[in-house]
Amino acid sequence: MTAGELEQQAQKPKVVEVDGQRVEQHSLPDQIAFDRYLAAKKAAELRTVGVRFAKMVAGGAVE
Repeated sequence: MTAGELEQQAQKPKVVEVDGQRVEQHSLPDQIAFDRYLAAKKAAELRTVGVRFAKMVAGGAVE
């Protein structure tokens, strides 16, 4: 979910009842937690290194 989608969900009513049919939406904190879960899952699937250390050596000096 993007921030825009979360914002749209926050503006909608939580519970709607029409002709005896009741629909209830997940709470906003639950939606945000689920979004964070999906983002963490996607990040874990990437095969990149999060932090990389390298030693810098000045190689331009000639003696």
